Amino acid sequence: MILPIVAYGDPVLKKVGKDITKDYPKLDELIANMYETMYGAFGLGLAAPQIGLPIRLFLVDAEPFAEDESFTKEEQEAFKGFKKTFINPRILEEKGDEWAFSEGCLSIPDVREDVFRKPEITIEYFDESFEKHTETYDGLIARVIQHEYDHIEGVLFTDKLSSLKKRLIKGKLANISKGKIGIDYKMRFPNQKKKR
Repeated sequence: MILPIVAYGDPVLKKVGKDITKDYPKLDELIANMYETMYGAFGLGLAAPQIGLPIRLFLVDAEPFAEDESFTKEEQEAFKGFKKTFINPRILEEKGDEWAFSEGCLSIPDVREDVFRKPEITIEYFDESFEKHTETYDGLIARVIQHEYDHIEGVLFTDKLSSLKKRLIKGKLANISKGKIGIDYKMRFPNQKKKR
């Protein structure tokens, strides 16, 4: 089931997510719905706060980008078959010199800005079977993970911009929060009532 993606301005996007247990209600169904929602919006990653749940869960599927010729062959290789669910993740280490890359977000449509992040991370997490993993990633995969991880920490990529950049996009962000935007996927705006 495709769920509405929460738009910029909703307080849930600023909450730090809570850990969950394997007994979390309908967890398998939630994960399946999140993947379907992400694919429906042509996303690369989706975090639980983006569907209104302040819990430590996000997923990434970089496979569609393996064919994107705007990436190097090496980056395309890294994307191949990369599909993972991250439950209760903790980034243990971030290493290297920060580098800029233009990021966007399903909760902030039509806004793309350069964000600086470290190129290598080590992350500990549980998969959908609640098996624990500790893995190291670099490059664009690390960046996608960092972006989604920020969501469960209550941080948006726009929070990482300079005060000048924030001023320049202030009007766009205000329009997104009011629902004054053309998008081709289901969204829930802060001033809308939740549909039950």
